[in-house]
Amino acid sequence: MEQTGFRKKTDANTLTEGSPLKLLLLFSLPLMAGNIFQQMYTMVDTAVVGKVLGVEALAALGAVDWLNWLTLGTIQGFAQGFSILMAQKFGAGEYKKLRQVVANSIVLAAVCAVFLTLVSEGVAGAVVSLLKTPEEIRPISMAYLRILFAGLPVVMTYNLAAAILRALGNGRQPLIAMVIASLVNIALDFLFVMEFDWGVQGAAIATLIAQCLSAAYCIRHICRIQVLQIKREDWRLEGALCGRLMTFGLPMAFQNTVISVGGMIVQTIVNGFGVTFIAGVTATNKLYGILEVAATSYGYAMTTYSGQNLGAGKMRRISEGMRVGIGIAIATSAVITAVMLGGGRWILAMFLPAGTGQSMEALDVAYRYLTIMSVFLPVLYILHVVRSCIQGLGNTVLPMASGIAEFVMRTGAALLLPLMFGENGILFAEILAWIGADVILIPSYLYMVRRLPKESSG
Repeated sequence: MEQTGFRKKTDANTLTEGSPLKLLLLFSLPLMAGNIFQQMYTMVDTAVVGKVLGVEALAALGAVDWLNWLTLGTIQGFAQGFSILMAQKFGAGEYKKLRQVVANSIVLAAVCAVFLTLVSEGVAGAVVSLLKTPEEIRPISMAYLRILFAGLPVVMTYNLAAAILRALGNGRQPLIAMVIASLVNIALDFLFVMEFDWGVQGAAIATLIAQCLSAAYCIRHICRIQVLQIKREDWRLEGALCGRLMTFGLPMAFQNTVISVGGMIVQTIVNGFGVTFIAGVTATNKLYGILEVAATSYGYAMTTYSGQNLGAGKMRRISEGMRVGIGIAIATSAVITAVMLGGGRWILAMFLPAGTGQSMEALDVAYRYLTIMSVFLPVLYILHVVRSCIQGLGNTVLPMASGIAEFVMRTGAALLLPLMFGENGILFAEILAWIGADVILIPSYLYMVRRLPKESSG
């Protein structure tokens, strides 16, 4: 009775029955809409900073983008990793164990968030110097980072809460949470930066307030799910369970960390080309989220889909879902490529002050970079779908290996290509990183599918 009643609730849904195409699309579309709203307020942050505060302020944010992503990627890695086991337990109908997994995940996430906050605040100054951030923008970068790092526990809360809902097949509530956060963030951006004149600190404060609201909304809906009414005994930390959760979370966090370190090395090279070049690359990087918005949504869907079907013992559906996922990913990336090649320059112009020679030079750099990324976008979409399916099957080591491949390709390109092609060479580092990851992931998926247990009849 518990299983039947639970699956009728709107806050959780099974992906183990029905058309994979329909299920993946229905799961992905709310996530996609949520990601679009998230990217919208990121773009508004950037546009307000660039238009109101100027090219130097925009470059200051971009100069430390990868350092910010290092902390965010680590948090997302743990949250996504913990959610893999949740999806598997939900798919198997083991709801008592699901509650224990959720409770232990909350405790581990809290410890990770506090540790990450202390470390980030402690090393921020040294890392900003190591990145060779230009002296004229360094104080702006530090002011921005200090506020964001202080809010890392809030970021962890939202990411874990959203991951719990997605693991149970609910993409709708994280979407609504992100819509609320986006609208609040945009309103506060205009208030804090334009009216109160708080500079980049205002943009950072607006982001954290929005994250608080989205976290609270997700938690409210988690509390309404009947089988997630956690009891006192569920909070008891179990060594074996915590160890298993960390075997999922640590490789994914490490994978994101390695990718971020590679990005920081690239950023160090970019920072050496001056403020104008940094601003151009930053403008495109802020648009990067729009480029991959559908890819990350399909990725979350594939993780939940493969995890639930593995838990339910429905192995044939996993391969079928992968074929469908690759198909819709490639089709989507082709549409986005066409849009960016046609209107990308106009979109990028929103991030830069109008009418100055420095702005036009930065815009040229930004559109050149955007064109390169758009042409190779299908490579990125395949990466997200394949990597997420492997993670949903419970293997986070092979995706971690793909992250190492990304690091090698990204840093190798950053160090070598500028010597041969000047500043244009650095613009290909990201593309080569995607290719390196796919070279690892595609054979890894084929290997894992062959090793899946045989599906029982009936």
